[in-house]
Amino acid sequence: MTRARSITAYGLLPGTTEEIGGPVRHNENPASAVVRLFAEQAGLAVAVSGVRQVRALIGPDLHEDRVTFDVVTVPGPPRTGFPEPDGGNDLPKGRRFAAYGLAADPSGRILLTRIATGYPGAGRWHLPGGGTDIGEQPAEALLRELFEETGQRGEITELLGVSHRRNPNALGPEGYPINWHAVRALYRVLVPEPSAPRVTEAAGGSTADAAWFTPAELPGLSTTEVVQWAATLAQRESDQFR
Repeated sequence: MTRARSITAYGLLPGTTEEIGGPVRHNENPASAVVRLFAEQAGLAVAVSGVRQVRALIGPDLHEDRVTFDVVTVPGPPRTGFPEPDGGNDLPKGRRFAAYGLAADPSGRILLTRIATGYPGAGRWHLPGGGTDIGEQPAEALLRELFEETGQRGEITELLGVSHRRNPNALGPEGYPINWHAVRALYRVLVPEPSAPRVTEAAGGSTADAAWFTPAELPGLSTTEVVQWAATLAQRESDQFR
Protein backbone atom coordinates (compact mmCIF):
# COMPACT_ATOMS: atom_id res chain seq x y z
CA MET A 1 0.00 0.00 0.00
CA THR A 2 1.30 3.49 -0.86
CA ARG A 3 1.73 5.73 2.17
CA ALA A 4 0.44 9.31 2.08
CA ARG A 5 3.17 11.70 3.21
CA SER A 6 2.90 14.97 5.11
CA ILE A 7 5.10 17.50 6.92
CA THR A 8 3.72 18.81 10.21
CA ALA A 9 4.79 21.23 12.94
CA TYR A 10 3.75 20.99 16.58
CA GLY A 11 4.54 22.92 19.73
CA LEU A 12 4.78 22.22 23.46
CA LEU A 13 4.18 24.83 26.15
CA PRO A 14 6.28 24.60 29.35
CA GLY A 15 4.84 22.12 31.83
CA THR A 16 2.54 20.47 29.28
CA THR A 17 2.63 17.18 27.45
CA GLU A 18 0.02 17.74 24.72
CA GLU A 19 1.41 18.83 21.35
CA ILE A 20 -0.63 21.37 19.37
CA GLY A 21 -0.10 21.72 15.64
CA GLY A 22 -0.81 20.27 12.22
CA PRO A 23 0.22 20.37 8.55
CA VAL A 24 2.81 22.83 7.24
CA ARG A 25 1.67 24.62 4.10
CA HIS A 26 3.72 24.69 0.91
CA ASN A 27 6.48 27.32 1.34
CA GLU A 28 5.61 27.87 5.03
CA ASN A 29 8.32 28.06 7.67
CA PRO A 30 7.56 25.27 10.19
CA ALA A 31 8.16 27.68 13.08
CA SER A 32 5.66 30.13 11.58
CA ALA A 33 3.21 27.26 11.10
CA VAL A 34 3.30 26.54 14.86
CA VAL A 35 2.48 30.17 15.68
CA ARG A 36 -0.44 30.05 13.23
CA LEU A 37 -1.75 26.71 14.49
CA PHE A 38 -1.68 27.77 18.16
CA ALA A 39 -3.67 30.87 17.25
CA GLU A 40 -6.19 28.89 15.18
CA GLN A 41 -6.58 25.88 17.46
CA ALA A 42 -5.95 27.19 20.98
CA GLY A 43 -6.53 30.93 20.69
CA LEU A 44 -3.04 31.57 22.06
CA ALA A 45 -0.28 33.93 20.97
CA VAL A 46 3.03 32.08 21.17
CA ALA A 47 6.65 32.37 20.10
CA VAL A 48 9.02 29.53 19.28
CA SER A 49 11.87 29.18 21.79
CA GLY A 50 13.65 26.15 20.36
CA VAL A 51 13.46 22.86 18.48
CA ARG A 52 12.68 19.89 20.69
CA GLN A 53 12.48 16.90 18.33
CA VAL A 54 12.27 15.77 14.73
CA ARG A 55 10.76 12.37 14.02
CA ALA A 56 8.71 10.40 11.53
CA LEU A 57 5.36 8.94 12.58
CA ILE A 58 4.92 5.87 10.40
CA GLY A 59 1.74 3.88 9.92
CA PRO A 60 0.39 1.37 7.40
CA ASP A 61 -0.84 4.11 5.08
CA LEU A 62 0.82 7.30 6.41
CA HIS A 63 4.28 8.81 6.82
CA GLU A 64 4.26 12.05 8.83
CA ASP A 65 7.47 14.06 9.20
CA ARG A 66 6.87 15.95 12.44
CA VAL A 67 8.89 18.83 13.87
CA THR A 68 8.14 19.61 17.52
CA PHE A 69 9.09 23.03 18.91
CA ASP A 70 9.22 24.42 22.42
CA VAL A 71 6.94 27.48 22.57
CA VAL A 72 6.09 30.15 25.13
CA THR A 73 3.07 32.43 25.36
CA VAL A 74 3.54 36.11 24.53
CA PRO A 75 1.47 39.12 25.61
CA GLY A 76 -1.49 40.23 23.56
CA PRO A 77 -4.13 38.53 21.47
CA PRO A 78 -3.19 35.92 18.86
CA ARG A 79 -2.85 36.95 15.26
CA THR A 80 -5.75 36.27 12.91
CA GLY A 81 -6.14 35.93 9.16
CA PHE A 82 -2.84 34.23 8.39
CA PRO A 83 -2.38 34.51 4.60
CA GLU A 84 -1.41 31.56 2.46
CA PRO A 85 2.35 31.52 1.75
CA ASP A 86 3.27 32.85 -1.67
CA GLY A 87 2.87 30.04 -4.21
CA GLY A 88 4.84 32.06 -6.74
CA ASN A 89 3.90 30.33 -9.99
CA ASP A 90 1.88 27.59 -11.65
CA LEU A 91 4.69 25.05 -11.92
CA PRO A 92 4.13 21.56 -10.50
CA LYS A 93 4.76 21.55 -6.76
CA GLY A 94 7.30 19.24 -5.20
CA ARG A 95 8.15 18.73 -1.56
CA ARG A 96 10.59 16.82 0.57
CA PHE A 97 11.77 16.43 4.12
CA ALA A 98 15.55 16.23 4.38
CA ALA A 99 18.19 15.63 7.03
CA TYR A 100 21.72 17.07 6.83
CA GLY A 101 24.77 16.67 9.00
CA LEU A 102 27.42 19.11 10.15
CA ALA A 103 29.92 16.26 10.34
CA ALA A 104 33.33 16.65 11.93
CA ASP A 105 36.21 14.37 12.92
CA PRO A 106 37.99 14.48 16.31
CA SER A 107 40.47 17.05 14.98
CA GLY A 108 37.69 19.45 13.95
CA ARG A 109 37.80 18.95 10.18
CA ILE A 110 34.45 19.36 8.42
CA LEU A 111 33.12 16.84 5.88
CA LEU A 112 31.52 18.26 2.72
CA THR A 113 30.15 16.82 -0.52
CA ARG A 114 30.18 18.32 -4.01
CA ILE A 115 26.90 18.40 -5.93
CA ALA A 116 26.95 16.50 -9.23
CA THR A 117 26.16 17.91 -12.66
CA GLY A 118 22.45 17.93 -13.46
CA TYR A 119 21.34 18.76 -9.92
CA PRO A 120 20.47 22.19 -8.46
CA GLY A 121 23.66 23.79 -7.14
CA ALA A 122 25.94 21.63 -9.30
CA GLY A 123 29.62 22.10 -8.47
CA ARG A 124 29.07 23.67 -5.05
CA TRP A 125 30.08 22.11 -1.75
CA HIS A 126 27.19 20.89 0.35
CA LEU A 127 26.51 19.09 3.64
CA PRO A 128 26.17 15.30 3.63
CA GLY A 129 22.53 14.25 3.71
CA GLY A 130 19.38 14.57 1.66
CA GLY A 131 15.78 13.57 1.39
CA THR A 132 14.38 10.93 3.73
CA ASP A 133 12.66 7.85 2.35
CA ILE A 134 9.15 6.68 3.14
CA GLY A 135 9.23 4.69 6.38
CA GLU A 136 12.60 6.14 7.45
CA GLN A 137 13.45 8.21 10.51
CA PRO A 138 15.39 11.45 9.79
CA ALA A 139 18.41 10.43 11.87
CA GLU A 140 18.56 7.04 10.15
CA ALA A 141 18.32 8.71 6.75
CA LEU A 142 21.21 11.04 7.55
CA LEU A 143 23.54 8.24 8.60
CA ARG A 144 22.59 6.27 5.48
CA GLU A 145 23.26 9.29 3.24
CA LEU A 146 26.51 10.01 5.08
CA PHE A 147 27.88 6.60 4.14
CA GLU A 148 26.50 6.66 0.58
CA GLU A 149 27.97 10.09 -0.14
CA THR A 150 31.25 9.93 1.78
CA GLY A 151 31.96 6.36 2.92
CA GLN A 152 32.09 7.53 6.56
CA ARG A 153 30.36 6.09 9.62
CA GLY A 154 29.04 8.73 11.98
CA GLU A 155 27.33 9.26 15.32
CA ILE A 156 24.63 11.91 15.74
CA THR A 157 25.32 14.01 18.82
CA GLU A 158 22.83 16.90 18.58
CA LEU A 159 19.85 18.35 16.71
CA LEU A 160 21.01 21.85 15.77
CA GLY A 161 17.96 23.29 14.05
CA VAL A 162 15.26 23.17 11.39
CA SER A 163 14.87 25.42 8.37
CA HIS A 164 12.96 25.55 5.12
CA ARG A 165 13.63 26.78 1.61
CA ARG A 166 11.56 27.22 -1.50
CA ASN A 167 13.10 27.02 -4.96
CA PRO A 168 10.31 28.23 -7.28
CA ASN A 169 12.06 27.04 -10.44
CA ALA A 170 14.19 24.03 -9.50
CA LEU A 171 15.53 22.17 -12.51
CA GLY A 172 16.94 18.78 -11.63
CA PRO A 173 17.10 15.27 -13.08
CA GLU A 174 13.33 15.27 -13.67
CA GLY A 175 14.03 17.35 -16.78
CA TYR A 176 11.40 20.02 -16.12
CA PRO A 177 11.16 22.88 -13.60
CA ILE A 178 9.40 22.27 -10.27
CA ASN A 179 8.24 24.63 -7.51
CA TRP A 180 10.16 22.91 -4.70
CA HIS A 181 9.66 23.34 -0.97
CA ALA A 182 12.12 21.64 1.34
CA VAL A 183 12.06 21.35 5.13
CA ARG A 184 15.49 20.46 6.50
CA ALA A 185 16.66 19.13 9.86
CA LEU A 186 20.29 19.80 10.73
CA TYR A 187 22.25 17.52 13.05
CA ARG A 188 25.74 17.66 14.49
CA VAL A 189 27.61 14.44 13.64
CA LEU A 190 30.88 13.01 14.92
CA VAL A 191 32.93 10.75 12.66
CA PRO A 192 35.11 9.03 15.29
CA GLU A 193 37.30 7.11 12.84
CA PRO A 194 37.69 9.25 9.70
CA SER A 195 39.09 7.93 6.45
CA ALA A 196 39.62 9.22 2.94
CA PRO A 197 36.11 10.12 1.70
CA ARG A 198 34.69 8.18 -1.21
CA VAL A 199 31.29 8.30 -2.89
CA THR A 200 29.65 4.87 -2.56
CA GLU A 201 26.21 5.64 -4.05
CA ALA A 202 25.36 4.39 -7.54
CA ALA A 203 26.61 6.29 -10.57
CA GLY A 204 24.30 9.11 -11.61
CA GLY A 205 23.56 10.17 -8.04
CA SER A 206 23.59 13.71 -6.70
CA THR A 207 27.11 13.53 -5.21
CA ALA A 208 30.21 13.99 -7.37
CA ASP A 209 32.88 14.12 -4.68
CA ALA A 210 33.50 14.37 -0.93
CA ALA A 211 36.37 15.80 1.10
CA TRP A 212 37.53 16.93 4.54
CA PHE A 213 38.24 20.64 5.12
CA THR A 214 39.63 22.58 8.04
CA PRO A 215 37.40 25.41 9.31
CA ALA A 216 39.92 27.91 7.94
CA GLU A 217 39.45 26.52 4.42
CA LEU A 218 35.64 26.87 4.36
CA PRO A 219 35.44 30.62 3.49
CA GLY A 220 37.37 29.99 0.27
CA LEU A 221 34.91 27.38 -1.01
CA SER A 222 31.82 27.80 -3.16
CA THR A 223 29.19 26.44 -0.76
CA THR A 224 25.43 26.06 -0.65
CA GLU A 225 23.21 28.08 1.66
CA VAL A 226 22.76 24.90 3.74
CA VAL A 227 26.49 24.97 4.59
CA GLN A 228 26.27 28.69 5.37
CA TRP A 229 23.22 28.12 7.60
CA ALA A 230 25.03 25.34 9.47
CA ALA A 231 28.12 27.49 9.97
CA THR A 232 25.97 30.32 11.36
CA LEU A 233 24.22 27.99 13.83
CA ALA A 234 27.50 26.46 14.95
CA GLN A 235 29.09 29.90 15.45
CA ARG A 236 26.06 31.14 17.40
CA GLU A 237 26.25 28.07 19.64
CA SER A 238 29.99 28.59 20.18
CA ASP A 239 29.46 32.26 21.12
CA GLN A 240 26.91 31.25 23.78
CA PHE A 241 29.54 29.28 25.69
CA ARG A 242 32.36 31.80 25.59
